[in-house]
Amino acid sequence: MNLHPHFIASPSPLFTSRRDFLRRTGSGMGLLALSSLLDQAGLLQAAEGTATKLALNPLAPHPAHFPTKAKSVIWLFMNGGQSQVDTWDYKPELAKRDGKAIEGFDPKTGFFPGEVGGLMKSPFAFAQHGQSGTWATEIFPNLARHVDDMAFIHSCFTQTNNHSPALFQINTGSSRMGLPCMGSWVTYGLGTVNQNLPAFVVMYDTLGRGIPKGHASNWGAGFLPGVFQGTALNAQGAPINNLARDASMTDDQQRAQLNLLNKLNRRHQQQNPQEAELAARIESFEMAYRMQMAAPEALDLGKEPESIRALYGLDDKKCSHFAKQCLMARRMVERGVRFVQIYSGGMDNQLSWDGHSDIAGNHRGFAQETDQPIAALLTDLKQRGLMDSTLVLCCGEFGRLPIAQKGAKPGRDHNPHAFTAWMFGGGVKGGVHHGETDEVGFKAAVDKVSVNDLHATVLHLLGFDHEKLTYRSNGRDFRLTDVAGYVVKKIIA
Repeated sequence: MNLHPHFIASPSPLFTSRRDFLRRTGSGMGLLALSSLLDQAGLLQAAEGTATKLALNPLAPHPAHFPTKAKSVIWLFMNGGQSQVDTWDYKPELAKRDGKAIEGFDPKTGFFPGEVGGLMKSPFAFAQHGQSGTWATEIFPNLARHVDDMAFIHSCFTQTNNHSPALFQINTGSSRMGLPCMGSWVTYGLGTVNQNLPAFVVMYDTLGRGIPKGHASNWGAGFLPGVFQGTALNAQGAPINNLARDASMTDDQQRAQLNLLNKLNRRHQQQNPQEAELAARIESFEMAYRMQMAAPEALDLGKEPESIRALYGLDDKKCSHFAKQCLMARRMVERGVRFVQIYSGGMDNQLSWDGHSDIAGNHRGFAQETDQPIAALLTDLKQRGLMDSTLVLCCGEFGRLPIAQKGAKPGRDHNPHAFTAWMFGGGVKGGVHHGETDEVGFKAAVDKVSVNDLHATVLHLLGFDHEKLTYRSNGRDFRLTDVAGYVVKKIIA
């Protein structure tokens, strides 16, 4: 059949082809129907508000729900599970009942049910410190001098005895992977002050002992736009790859290249408005360009005076690697970075605080790596006037059992029922203790604090009502604390 040329119309300049015309007009009819349904359900305005906020600069500073002191967070993560009864939760009853069994103990509480022993006293001596009379272990002589500025929560608990799900839970509020971590929620809620540095920075073991189990999912953004995920610094070599511009390219040439790339990406974004990740991808290119100037200066410790180097222990082989990370964290929050997370310890058992064997050697060794640098960080924040604006949080994914794990040198197995967390600065009340475990430190017994409660408290200190910091995904509003969480008000000044 021969058609008259009149019936073979050329495509409009608005469309690249007739196929593109059909695709876009067909989608348009579906979107009209969808917008009508959303409007009837009262959801259209909320969806548009979120999209508008993220389509602009997603990392621009945003006001919190109410005024507060804390503006940034440094999370010192004791990877592997620090023993509460050998650090901050003094239990003299353990010495009295050393070697005896816990009546009715379920051997599956820990991870190695076939290696259950009796109660084991702490291998470390405890003493009281400060005006608060806080009991502290001998392995933290430097941190013990700061107890009157620290708030302790002794009754934390979690819901799993395995590292990966426990890491996911303490980071994201859920034991399954794929959800946004706390650092992502904080940067989503507050944005960041310094647009030339990452809003959320992660540092892990630099001694070749590996990264935490669960890997980068621990600092992932989940269903939040990718711009809110953590930027992990390299363990070896340059902290961030490709910061230096190619020697053959001038700044004007690079800027022109980025402008062209931005123009092409924006055109693609207009054609695909439903792809929310595009805005984050475009912003990542611009961030990388801005970081070429700001990041090297922020990460350069060479300009720090000798007194600060000595304070942190930068020249002490036992702790220099962690000292560098703590000092880097101070430099970052000083420059407006919103959230910094530092992992102490690597992946495998004895390469982290996971003291399944030789709990004495394991914890003493990691305390030597962290005690002086963390104490120096607290001192440095205080003397620089950053104490009120910086919240320091310290904990691991769970605690350790008060019983011995059998072996040539006994250790302690995982304990999801009790662990201690402490906070410093950021509006917390110093020298206070919230909650208690039972007489041997096995289970949280008084004023129990779940992971959701811990997250709710951190968000409150940053100025958020944790029930209102939400993001719509898959048809419902999600939040860091899911459908739970109470603020631990006793530790708030």
